[in-house]
Amino acid sequence: MAEKITPRGEDYSRWYTDICTKAELADYSPVKGCMVIRPHGYAIWEKIQRGLDRRFKATGHSNAYFPLFIPEEFLQREAQHVEGFAPECAVVTHGGGKKLEHPLVVRPTSETIINYMFSKWVKSYRDLPLLINQWANVVRWEMRTRLFLRTTEFLWQEGHTAHATREEAHEETLKMLDVYADFAENEMAIPVLKGLKTDNEKFAGANRTYCIEAMMQDGKALQAGTSHDLGQNFAKAFDIRFQDEKGEWQHAWQTSWGVSTRLVGALIMGHSDDQGLVLPPKLAPIQVVIVPIWKSDEEVKARLLEAANRIKDDLFEAGIDVHLDDRDKVNPGFKYNEWEMKGVPLRLELGPKDLEKQSAFSARRDVREKEGLPFDGIVEAVKAKLDTIQRSLFDQALARREESSRPIDSYDEFREAIEGGGFFRAHWCGDGDCELKIKEDTKATIRCIELDAPEEKGSCLRCDGSSSRRVVFARAY
Repeated sequence: MAEKITPRGEDYSRWYTDICTKAELADYSPVKGCMVIRPHGYAIWEKIQRGLDRRFKATGHSNAYFPLFIPEEFLQREAQHVEGFAPECAVVTHGGGKKLEHPLVVRPTSETIINYMFSKWVKSYRDLPLLINQWANVVRWEMRTRLFLRTTEFLWQEGHTAHATREEAHEETLKMLDVYADFAENEMAIPVLKGLKTDNEKFAGANRTYCIEAMMQDGKALQAGTSHDLGQNFAKAFDIRFQDEKGEWQHAWQTSWGVSTRLVGALIMGHSDDQGLVLPPKLAPIQVVIVPIWKSDEEVKARLLEAANRIKDDLFEAGIDVHLDDRDKVNPGFKYNEWEMKGVPLRLELGPKDLEKQSAFSARRDVREKEGLPFDGIVEAVKAKLDTIQRSLFDQALARREESSRPIDSYDEFREAIEGGGFFRAHWCGDGDCELKIKEDTKATIRCIELDAPEEKGSCLRCDGSSSRRVVFARAY
């Protein structure tokens, strides 16, 4: 199966699409721009959901669900919001065989409908903070689509909160940014930069947008999550007011934050190779696959299957997602290729000689190392290998990013270097027009102003205007 994948060095875009389809993660829908998420791809998304949902609930958030359809009039209430999303909106004008009196927008995001409800629920300071998350689908009429990374309809979570003070809302914005960064690094095994978006790049309707930015193997950036400080913009548009402890009416302070199925795309481009998908163990639907090997001897087959099932049960009891591939209509080589294509982190092979030695032969997917594991203590040995794979994938991704990141001061040098990809830390004057001209010249954008970037006086990469710190430039998905 692996030879059918286009090599990364030949055509990175084709390589990515090949893995999406040949690893059976997704397929193309008959509706242009939409995708079908296949069971293996959806199982990865389910693990992402569980990991994030656990973190959301640990920070006090509750899940709810809001309607798919939003009155078109709602989007008009917040000027920046409607300007930002109007070109991407799908609008329902007919229903039940009749023209609707009031058109409905298919949600591109839910700030408006959720804040309409918040205005009904928030009346007193005792009602705050209001901490809501929803798992949902959204529709944005994208012109250029790519499986998982950018589709007309996609799955995501969106958090929405209301607070009594500006400080509480700002603290929430940064807290959720940290939640995303922790998940990306500790479960996805992808290092990220945390930072502030420029005004040109911020969410429509936000005062500030914070983000986590990851580098893919081709040196391009992928925005992996955003957290928005909305100030009082939506609270004023939807009249979300509460009586404070003095009995005075105040507008609430709000946040919103979200990640989507593009995280599956990040996993693919962050770790995979020319043999197929590579997954970090914490997000792999199948962490260990057991492949017993036999020929025609039924007695040997029975003993192998008995041993394989015993190992499977022990691993399962230890909380490891394990699968026993006991198909007898395909040969072991086919099975190896299939599970390598699908990114299973660890394979255990069990043949007659292994049974005699009371051991299984282990094969790591990430570095393709093989080693015998005695039956005695195999559960702990497998756990240790999965932990090693998880750490190794993060370390490899971090090393790639650091090798492709550097400061740069010459605009001519930057225009040449950006062709090879990478993160470039450069000075910027803070002017939005200058930022847009750099994008027009180079197709690179300011990915973020890093939160931990030190103050450093310098001159703008393009116009020589004064700058107080460097920002991160890159081409992005």
